Amino acid sequence: MPSGILLLDKPHGLSSNAALQRVRALYARVKAGHVGSLDPLATGMLPICLGEATKIAGDLLEGRKCYRFTIALGAATSTGDAEGEVTQTAAVPQLGAEAVEAVLAQWRGARQQVPPMYSAIKRGGQPLYRLARQGVSVPRSARTIEISELTLVHLDAAALELETVCSKGTYVRVLAEDIARALGTCGHVAALRRLWVEPFAAQPMQTLEALAASRASEGAPPLLAIDWPLQHLPRLELDADAAERLVLGRKVATGTAPAHRVRVYDSDGNLMALGEVDAAGMLQPRRLIHAEE
Repeated sequence: MPSGILLLDKPHGLSSNAALQRVRALYARVKAGHVGSLDPLATGMLPICLGEATKIAGDLLEGRKCYRFTIALGAATSTGDAEGEVTQTAAVPQLGAEAVEAVLAQWRGARQQVPPMYSAIKRGGQPLYRLARQGVSVPRSARTIEISELTLVHLDAAALELETVCSKGTYVRVLAEDIARALGTCGHVAALRRLWVEPFAAQPMQTLEALAASRASEGAPPLLAIDWPLQHLPRLELDADAAERLVLGRKVATGTAPAHRVRVYDSDGNLMALGEVDAAGMLQPRRLIHAEE
């Protein structure tokens, strides 16, 4: 059973869960979970935690994300993207790069954003997109998001191609609608690709086709180690006796400074746990990481 982090290049037309299940099918239905979701329309980086790496999935949700997307101007849709029905049309003013840049500048930094009805946010245990498909709209609270970067890549008469680096919880569809409105028209997302998720910006992605070919030749999946994205946490190494006590769920004296969270290794350098060191220097295990057999 493989354990590690797979950076999947999710193809167009598949939901994130459908892509996850295809990966699981390739690798003996191994326990797995994806980090963040991409709409079927979207392509690009979908981190998938396999095996013991599922225990650190929560650590990966906080990172920023980078998207490249195209706004089709002049038509708004029910879903905010190309999969919905056109609900409004409007003339598209003649736009120059300077005018577009002036509008983009308004969206950089921290701001409030109301999530769309077509989202996986749950209300009463039911995702909002199910209510939206029934023609039901409910109030949604605005959330604080951060747009670190927003850049014009290409400008056509009726379309903009943009690239953004944004915080978790940012809905690019809503951002696209807001930008189109500020430009004096309406619009929707015609194409969307997630280029990276922190901290994997410089790491290559794997396609489903490449994974299938690797599996056919009995090759191992190209995984990042479980601790690859955890290098910012202090490292503790335990001797055999201390490691045994930790595995039993007992506190271990470390003689180190307090730390909110640490990554813990055995004497052979294998990641064995995530834990916390309290004010007395005692290590408390929080998540045990089992070695592959």
